[in-house]
Amino acid sequence: MRILIADDHDLLRDTLVAFLEAASGFETETAADYDGAIALMEQSEPFDLVLLDLNMPGMNGIDGLERAMKIGGDQRVALITGTATREIAQQALDLGAAGFLPKTLSAKSLVNAVRFMAMGEQYVPVDFMTAKEEAKHPLAEKLAEREMQVLKGLTEGKSNKEIARDLDLTEPTIKLYLKTLYRKIDVNNRTQAALVAREAGLY
Repeated sequence: MRILIADDHDLLRDTLVAFLEAASGFETETAADYDGAIALMEQSEPFDLVLLDLNMPGMNGIDGLERAMKIGGDQRVALITGTATREIAQQALDLGAAGFLPKTLSAKSLVNAVRFMAMGEQYVPVDFMTAKEEAKHPLAEKLAEREMQVLKGLTEGKSNKEIARDLDLTEPTIKLYLKTLYRKIDVNNRTQAALVAREAGLY
């Protein structure tokens, strides 16, 4: 089975490759961004399954998934992500995606899911789709989705440049988000913002 793994995080990409190749029966190719994945899909022999990271550079969320699914050769496409909601997963399935893989899956579950999807089935973790939605944290209620993503980057100790790369935005845009973020949660700098997020149990 030929599998294309497209993700901008080197460690995660290499880990997925190791999981699949250790399981035997898989041949893997990788891409570090959306444009690279599309180029491989268009120029290589058809893949049995393409795994696209929802938040990698150039992806543009569900729009990127839809575009990739229109490429010929009957290549099946699935999302892999650490941040998607049940709503995003459902949108992907409704579009006809091969499935949806949370990055929290165990190695064994991930390999089984990839094999399942490459054979033509649709996969999504049952517990993910049936879990009760948690009540939104009061702090999260104040922030837009992008501001939450920027805040998560702060809690991970990332620089503006790294956050911009992760979100496929420019550094000046990140600075604007930080300005409104600080105002909304009443802090003066990134360290205070990260502490507030951690103390609130957001990340």
